[in-house]
Amino acid sequence: MLEREGYLSEDAKYQAATGEVQGTFSTEAYLNRPESVYNGQIDSLQGKMKKDSTNTFAKRSSGIIMPEYRLPTETEWEYAAQANQGSREYNNYRGRKKYPWDGEYTRNGQRVGRGDQLANFKQGKGDYGGIAGWSDDGADITAQVMSYKPNDLGLYDMAGNVSEWVADVYRPIVDDEVSDFNYYRGNIYMKSAIGKDGKVTILRDSIIFDTLPNGKVVAVNLPGEIKMVPVDEQETYLRTNFSSSDNRGYRDGDPGSSRFFDRFSDEDEEQDDSKKMYNSPKHTVERDADGNLNRQYDTSNDRTTLINDEVRVYKGGSWSDRAYWLDPAQRRYLPQYMATDDIGFRCAMSRVGSKSKTKNKTPRGKKAK
Repeated sequence: MLEREGYLSEDAKYQAATGEVQGTFSTEAYLNRPESVYNGQIDSLQGKMKKDSTNTFAKRSSGIIMPEYRLPTETEWEYAAQANQGSREYNNYRGRKKYPWDGEYTRNGQRVGRGDQLANFKQGKGDYGGIAGWSDDGADITAQVMSYKPNDLGLYDMAGNVSEWVADVYRPIVDDEVSDFNYYRGNIYMKSAIGKDGKVTILRDSIIFDTLPNGKVVAVNLPGEIKMVPVDEQETYLRTNFSSSDNRGYRDGDPGSSRFFDRFSDEDEEQDDSKKMYNSPKHTVERDADGNLNRQYDTSNDRTTLINDEVRVYKGGSWSDRAYWLDPAQRRYLPQYMATDDIGFRCAMSRVGSKSKTKNKTPRGKKAK
């Protein structure tokens, strides 16, 4: 977009890819310290807007930089899937809206296409090759997107085909605040690191790698990005909404959730690991001097759950699931570093302003009641 609008030369990304210029591009780094992008060589990549010295760099207010994409929260996903009908009671919906479509059945009840399946799911034992005749859902594994009718919001495949990741960390029962559209479990509050010069710190060192519990190596910090650090006590002092950086375990261990909770214990006192509410197995993966993986399994018999802060919710049901999982209220979890052939995702974007581009107006000639 910056190339198209003339803030960068039309071949900027190609020069970076071929090594003609060093460094990488980060949108957040560009907005905070544009002169630091491409290891400070951005001046050599300026586009036609350079002629106007007041518009050398684009800003949020320029209106051309899009908001970041992200995973939807669980409540956002449910809102989109059920099309704002039905009432939730724990992990089930009551009323006529059991699925993303009207009614309590998986077949089309309308005159056109009556009897056709409304989603791609596992209808019975061994239903991976389809069922003969009109009862077939049209796919043995995944089907092409938009193969089935959309829900009332015009969204396709909100049930069946593939399950979908959401951003929330899993807990067995959704808190009462699920009625809040902005409810989300998994907040980790970070802030930009500020250097001695009073400006945000841009990472310059080589890529930093991290080893996941399954042994996979991933990059966690890339050169050219803004260095992020957890909020500290100075940031959270007298705040009313959060008091620590990591809030994934919010309300875990309170009197209503654990029989081992001691309300009179010292907050600084380390809680017995065997008495924690979610004391899942802790496997360790280490590398020796030769780079070989050494996997050590947790064989303790005191572990009581597979739930921890690294598991995320996925919803919607897939081609390998029974109809039960097509209900938007149903929820399962999987470690966030794992992948399967029946879980996908869709992106969401935070929109600032009204819900729609056009305002609701009373039709001409009619009076509002």
